[in-house]
Amino acid sequence: MTDKILVTTTEHIPGQEYEIIGEVFGLTTQSKNIAKNIGAGLKSIVGGEIKDYTKLLAEARDIAIQRLRDNAVALGADAVVMMRFDSDSILDGMETIAAYGTAVKFR
Repeated sequence: MTDKILVTTTEHIPGQEYEIIGEVFGLTTQSKNIAKNIGAGLKSIVGGEIKDYTKLLAEARDIAIQRLRDNAVALGADAVVMMRFDSDSILDGMETIAAYGTAVKFR
């Protein structure tokens, strides 16, 4: 059901009129295990992409969007407009991602 919730970064959805329900959020904090952190530390010596951290951020983004959709469904929304991401490092190897936007109901 939540996969049917349209999530867009635009303010307007072409061809749709809607009323604003309110803000919605999806939050997650993720970390890698100690072995992956050591490997990432070694990779930082020679440079290049640290694929484990890229994967960590992609997984965290997907979880945050799913939680955003869940929040929108709980409010009875049909879509989320103006979706944005925010992220921060809490500790080495620990990232927090917030997906947020405005839940709307189609008329």
